[in-house]
Amino acid sequence: MTIEQKSGRFGLPLLTVVLLTTIGATIPVGYHIGVINSPANFIQDWCNETIYNTYGTYLSSSDMNILWSAVVSIFVIGGAIGSLGGSWMSDILGRKGCFILSGALLIIGAVLFQFCRLAESVEMLMIGRIIVGLGSGLVTASLPIYHTELAPLALRGTVGVFCCMGITAGVLVGQVLSLRYTFGTEDSWHHALSAYAILIVICYLPCKWFPESPKYLYLIKGNYNLAESVLMKLRGTDPETVELELKEMENDRKEKSMSRSLWSVLTDHSLLLPIIIVCTFQGGQQLSGINAVFFYSVTIFQEAGLKKDDAEWANLGAGCLNLLAASFSPLIMTKINRRPVMMTSTLASTIALFSLTIVTYYIDAASWLPMACIACILLYILFFQIGIGPIPYFIGSEIANTESRPAVMALGSLASWSCNFAVAMLFPTLQAAWGAFVFLPFFIDCVVLFLITKFYLPETRGRDSSEIAPLISKGFHSKPIS
Repeated sequence: MTIEQKSGRFGLPLLTVVLLTTIGATIPVGYHIGVINSPANFIQDWCNETIYNTYGTYLSSSDMNILWSAVVSIFVIGGAIGSLGGSWMSDILGRKGCFILSGALLIIGAVLFQFCRLAESVEMLMIGRIIVGLGSGLVTASLPIYHTELAPLALRGTVGVFCCMGITAGVLVGQVLSLRYTFGTEDSWHHALSAYAILIVICYLPCKWFPESPKYLYLIKGNYNLAESVLMKLRGTDPETVELELKEMENDRKEKSMSRSLWSVLTDHSLLLPIIIVCTFQGGQQLSGINAVFFYSVTIFQEAGLKKDDAEWANLGAGCLNLLAASFSPLIMTKINRRPVMMTSTLASTIALFSLTIVTYYIDAASWLPMACIACILLYILFFQIGIGPIPYFIGSEIANTESRPAVMALGSLASWSCNFAVAMLFPTLQAAWGAFVFLPFFIDCVVLFLITKFYLPETRGRDSSEIAPLISKGFHSKPIS
């Protein structure tokens, strides 16, 4: 009997660890994407007043736009740096240790946010944003590895989407807590920026009892007895599954026992296509436009004809739909193959973005077109969360072997944060210059993702990475589909 047949359901220890790490680590990542939108005017006014009190000068409108772009984007710069360090940090500290370090950085950021207003320091706000970016980058680079290495083969795709779900939920929580009816006011916006710390404290308290990844213990640390003990706790009264998984790890150990450096992975021609797939998927996830929607959604809805209050509620509705669609991801990943899901998602998102471009261009031609614009955005969010949203987060753990997995995942996370930064910095400028046609690059990105999936992504559901890796080891000469 195979591991997949034997291990098709969650045990309580695995479910507990996956849920608490998701709530405690990934929700804060999404939180910082969603929280900065609604109180932006209040924070900008405070920044201008604080700079005047400190330096004796007010910022012009253009200078404030530059400063605000920096406040939004410096979080993403920290994420890129943190994700690049996620490879060797997850090997030095372990998967669990990297999770703990991420939480410490996120807490430090929350403290800086809470007291920046009292200290009248724009610098504290900026430092807090880059520190939480560092922690968020570590989360996105290491937590999907931690989850998939804790899970049995049949559940690796299911637990792989929890990272995406947590980030999606975090966006919504950030949107809710930054509304003017909660903390999104002139006097309380700093509470909105730091409120996520409560989740971290609650979810990190029991982390002493979280297990380390058994694959990390077995293959990298060489602690075979401890790896077996952890597997017994995770799999419960299922010694046959434990024996099969240990045998799988022993086979991996005989082939290559050491985790590989980032440079050795980059220079290995057999990993060229896996790296391209992972980086294209993770970078393409951001270039598909999802964060442009959530960084600047209130502005987009206002330009579609909604008043400020209505735009904020429409923004919240988009966040709710985003989370609702993401909640079906574990079921989809368990029941349906990766390739058809990703192809459907990219094709439908392409159509939605093209329609959004046309509708936005002619938005003044008819009274119903603003509502059509909002409908296109909501349809795009729905189709995005079917495949483009969840699959890039864990696809690297399914196509890369254990020894190269941290480096490949770190490169993918770096691509994600870098493209996120590009969107955050360029979207407002391009929107002003191109108008409705600003969505065309996102449309092209979805076409590229569709083609990569169609021709080069092997089916990974229910298959171990050691079986997948040889199929894509010959670069673009690989024929993984046949």
